[in-house]
Order: sequence, then structure tokens, then C-alpha cells
Amino acid sequence: MTKIYSEKDILNMETRYRASFINSLGGFKSVVMVGTKSHSGQENLAVFNSLFHLGANPALCGLIVRPDISPRHTLRNILKTKFYTINHLNEEIFKAAHQTSARYPEDVSEFEATGLTPQYIYPITAPFVKQSLVRFACELQQHIPLKINGTTLLIGKIIHANIPEDALQKDGFIDLELAGSLTCSGLDSYHKTTKTARLSYAKTDKPLTELE
Repeated sequence: MTKIYSEKDILNMETRYRASFINSLGGFKSVVMVGTKSHSGQENLAVFNSLFHLGANPALCGLIVRPDISPRHTLRNILKTKFYTINHLNEEIFKAAHQTSARYPEDVSEFEATGLTPQYIYPITAPFVKQSLVRFACELQQHIPLKINGTTLLIGKIIHANIPEDALQKDGFIDLELAGSLTCSGLDSYHKTTKTARLSYAKTDKPLTELE
């Protein structure tokens, strides 16, 4: 049996209840840590569940930053320096990653506060998370303030990637389950994955087949 919610029902929900409800309604999402560095050299790390694929040629990804009702160190660093890293979570570091969502002062590094290790890979100027196994770096191409709810869309070009060799398949597919990457639902629920099947390219004149 299911329960039906009208627009009025949703609007009448308590604020935090509604946030949890809507954030989990869309299903499982990518969860990553975004690493940045300010012009003054201050390192910053923050967990995001709003990363999405935007295109492969050129290689682009999008990231939504919440309304600027409190200091957004990640957003400010990206707008000023143009560079940032995207780091996948795994079972060893997901609790530390979640802790980066706390509102630390600007002069406190989330790396140091959570025990995660910054790592620099030339020529990328933003810090990677050393304990992350799947990670890549982006250069900001466009930022778009969204008037509808005060969020900001950041569009980045992927300029560097680090992938475990055993997780990379011959056709370019990255086996994230093998790499140990986690996913999330809602704002605070982290999950391992189990692959059901990988399917062939869909065509009108051929049946689907399962890929190995």
C-alpha cells in the first residue's frame, strides 16, 4: 500500500522533514568530496551529493551549490581559482567525509579536522583526498546563479583523472563497485552497490544482451 502526497501536503511538511523527504525521493545519487584551495593557501574540503554528468565531448560535469545563506568556502574558492577536485567516498572514509559538512570556520582545514590527507598531483593546484580511490580534477567553465531557489550551478571541464587499474574495463567503463565507491540517498544515508547487470546498447532491431 502506498501513500499519496499532494503539493499542499508537501508544502505543509515540517522544514527538515520535507528536506529529507525530497532529497531521498529522487533515488540514489553520487556522493563526492570537493577539494579546493584559496588564493591565500587555505585548504577546504566539503561533501556534495549534487554532482551530475553533463557531457563526454567535451568532458563536463555539473555541481549544484546550495543557497549562500552561510559562508560557502568551496564556491568562493572555485570562483576565484577556477580549479577543484572531485573525490569518491569509500567505506574507509565515508564518516570523515560526512563530517566535512559541519560548518567549520574559514581558517580551519576540513582535511585536518577530519583526519583526511590532502595530496597534490602536478599540475593540479587544488588538493585531492589521498584516501579516495576514484578522483578527478575540474577547471571551472561556467557558473550560473539559479534564481528559482538561490542555488548556483557550476560547470567544470574534467582535466585529470585517477582510476584504479583493476576497475577500468577494456571499453572504458569504470567498475565503481569494484573500486569500492559508495552512493547515497537523502542527506545522510550511505550505501554500497551490487550490480544487477550491464546491458548492451539499445537498438530497435536487436534484443538486449548482458555484458560481462
